[in-house]
Amino acid sequence: MNQKQIDTILILHSFILNDATLTERHLNAIREAAPGAKIAISRNREDWNRLSGDIASKVEVVFGLRPASLFKEMPNIRWAQQTGAGANWLLDAPEVVQSDMILTNASGVHAIPIAEHILALMLTLSRGIQHSILRQAGHKWERRGRITELDGATLGLIGVGKIGEKTAEKAKGLNMRVLGMRRASPHIDKMYGPDGLKDLLEESDWVVITAALTAETMGMIGEEQFKAMKESAFIINIGRGPIIQEKAMIKALQKGWIAGAGLDVFEQEPLPEDSPLWDMKNVVITPHYAGATPHYVDRLIEIFTENLKRYQAGLPLINVVDKKLGY
Repeated sequence: MNQKQIDTILILHSFILNDATLTERHLNAIREAAPGAKIAISRNREDWNRLSGDIASKVEVVFGLRPASLFKEMPNIRWAQQTGAGANWLLDAPEVVQSDMILTNASGVHAIPIAEHILALMLTLSRGIQHSILRQAGHKWERRGRITELDGATLGLIGVGKIGEKTAEKAKGLNMRVLGMRRASPHIDKMYGPDGLKDLLEESDWVVITAALTAETMGMIGEEQFKAMKESAFIINIGRGPIIQEKAMIKALQKGWIAGAGLDVFEQEPLPEDSPLWDMKNVVITPHYAGATPHYVDRLIEIFTENLKRYQAGLPLINVVDKKLGY
């Protein structure tokens, strides 16, 4: 089989890919996967302005930040490997959506840390740990508080991708009943289609959002959905903030329509200092780091190098994003 020759791979630095995280070992793995390709690294816009005159027309593969802002400057780009799983940036990049450029994501990199983060939020809320942390700061010995158990409870997953599936697997280990929306999994007891959201909400003790942000999921959880939930139920969001209508969630928490929330993502980030969510005792907030792990870049490089080999061999890539659907 004839191997496709890549001229230039452009690596765009970001919070995830930078001089501290992208080691020589990682770069060597890329070189070994595409031995004939030139590798160019752009750390910032100034770097790109300096490099672009020589390489813009030669870049065929981009690895790093989403290429929307540079897309028109690279006429021969054929494939972009992003560093995250979510591709909601496509909502503001119609020129990329309509192009024939292949987009692949980092789905799977976050599955373990985010599933563990979800369970951490659930265990914190179920055991009232957040109250004990506050009392500890004030040197207060107080044993009162609402306590519940995960064992035997029902978990409703909105979005059963790799993160949702790993969460379901871990939940089954805690003897939870697991409901799901999107696609089947051996760890899901009952699946619902898009028209089954109300039923899933009514049955669940824990509602966990792991869905991607798309035109369909934007604002999908509002007053009507919160009123459908049990008053004893909790909502966990590690997907994207705008999937939940935040004002409706604040109202639901204030009025006792639901018992509490564990939130890693928000409509506006950083979460404004005047948000009522900060002071709610039934809310646990983490600042969008559920996917953090010391193994992130290693796993990301494994996906990228596997795709490099497939791309050159003319084989289907893994983690291809349907640009029109946004995931």
